[in-house]
Amino acid sequence: MAATESTMLELGTPAPDFDLPKPDGGRVRLSDFADAEGLVVAFICNHCPFVKRIREGLAEFARDYVPRNVALVAINSNDFAAYSGDAPERMQEEIDNYGYIFPYVYDESQDVAKAYRAACTPEFYLFDARRTLVYRGRFDAATPGNDEPVTGDELRRAIDAMLAGNTPDPDQFPGLGCNIKWKPGNAPDYFGR
Repeated sequence: MAATESTMLELGTPAPDFDLPKPDGGRVRLSDFADAEGLVVAFICNHCPFVKRIREGLAEFARDYVPRNVALVAINSNDFAAYSGDAPERMQEEIDNYGYIFPYVYDESQDVAKAYRAACTPEFYLFDARRTLVYRGRFDAATPGNDEPVTGDELRRAIDAMLAGNTPDPDQFPGLGCNIKWKPGNAPDYFGR
C-alpha cells in the first residue's frame, strides 16, 4: 500500500481555528477547548488501514488523557462522496463501535485540513494551553506492515512533557498513512513543502 508522510507543520504555529459538524448534527469549535491544558487535533478517517491499526489504542489514549484535562478532537477531511465508508453516518458507527469519548467531526470543505497542512491519516498535532504547536507527527511506530505495539508512546511522551511544564523533544517523526482523499481539483499546493 502507498503511504504518505505528514508535512510537519512548523513547531510554534498557533492552532488554526475550526467550526465543524459532528455526525449527530452538533458542532465543535476550537474555542470549545479553551480551558484544556492541551489539545490534540487528529486527522483520521474510517477506511484507512493505518487508522484501523491504531483506533483501539486511540480510544484508550483518550480515556487516559481526557481526565487529565487534555482535549482531543478527531477530524475527517476525506471526500466522502467518493469514499462512502468515511461518510458521517459511518463516522457515527466508528464512534459507537470503538468507544470514542472525543468529538469526531467532518471537514466537508477540506479547508481545515489545508489550514493544518494535513496530508495523511492518521496525523496528530499537540497544542499547549496557549494553543501553540509543540508536537506534530505520528501516534507511535505501529503501522499495518509491522508488529510494533500500538501504544501512542510518542504522543504520550510529548503530552507528559508538556503537562510537566517542559518542552517536548523537537526530534519528532512524521505521521505516516493514507493520503487525505481530496475532492477533485481541491488538493493543496503544499506537498512540494
